[in-house]
Amino acid sequence: MHFPNTLLAMACVASSVVAHPGPDVPLARSEIVRRNDLSKRCASAAASLNQKRYTKRQLNRREALEARANSTVTITTEAPYYQVIQNDTCVLTPEVTEGPYVWPRSQTLRQDMTEDQAGVPLWLDVGVLDMATCEPLEGVLVDFWHCNSTGSYSSFTGLSPNTPFPTLLSEMNITQFEIGTTDLHTDDTTWLRGMWPTDSNGMMEMKTVFPGFYTARTIHIHAQVHTDWVLHDNGTLASGNKVSTGQMYFTEELSAQIMALEPYVSHTEIYRTTNYNDTVFDQDLVGGYSPLIDIVAADGENVENGMIGYITIGVDTTAIETGDE
Repeated sequence: MHFPNTLLAMACVASSVVAHPGPDVPLARSEIVRRNDLSKRCASAAASLNQKRYTKRQLNRREALEARANSTVTITTEAPYYQVIQNDTCVLTPEVTEGPYVWPRSQTLRQDMTEDQAGVPLWLDVGVLDMATCEPLEGVLVDFWHCNSTGSYSSFTGLSPNTPFPTLLSEMNITQFEIGTTDLHTDDTTWLRGMWPTDSNGMMEMKTVFPGFYTARTIHIHAQVHTDWVLHDNGTLASGNKVSTGQMYFTEELSAQIMALEPYVSHTEIYRTTNYNDTVFDQDLVGGYSPLIDIVAADGENVENGMIGYITIGVDTTAIETGDE
């Protein structure tokens, strides 16, 4: 499958410091300001795209309720709560670190990356904008990966989520580590990794579960976007233009609520790093855009039963990296 979009790039969460150990350097203040200007210019377009996705989902929900009803039942739906959805966009570029747990060979084309992982259901409802035109982008491959309820990443299950990363490297006798080059993967599991292209309206959806946490990092989801992409026969990425990389977060209040549930609450080996103590989160707030995912309850009542995360990703069309995976 090949989508020829040569003028694409992405934005949704901008990191201005290294998210994991590696050779990356902090972004210049001028670059942060530039991304902030892009985000502000497309704020109204982001709001429109958010509204369209929200309305579509509400319509689908109403139709599903009506299909289950009989002549003696009056169908009602919850009052609109779109006011919680923000106009924010966040600008990502290839310079932002992918982290040591990126593994393209396990990233699979699918809309449900849950597999057998336990946790609170989370549907990521994504819209992608071209920040040069503030128009939705079609055929952009949006790629997600995150840890499970106890902090482990698939393909790296042999690495303890409770052990500091420098200690892990020492235990493996690795003295020279480079993100994207040094191979640390321990197995071929693929859970909580997935990717899907945007449709003609610049929208895509991905089902997963709420992430857990590992040592020294707050709860987050990695995101990456590719253009002009080609897949292997097994549905993994063969080549493409990498136009953005970044991380998305949740409010501290929501994280605390979900971490009090099983299976998350069973992860007691280490203390959870909060947004406020994370070394990356506060840097992502610089520039006026927000890296926080907007959350609503899937049933309109309780997020503990499942939630929808609305994300607006802005694509910086001036930042593209090419190459094979």
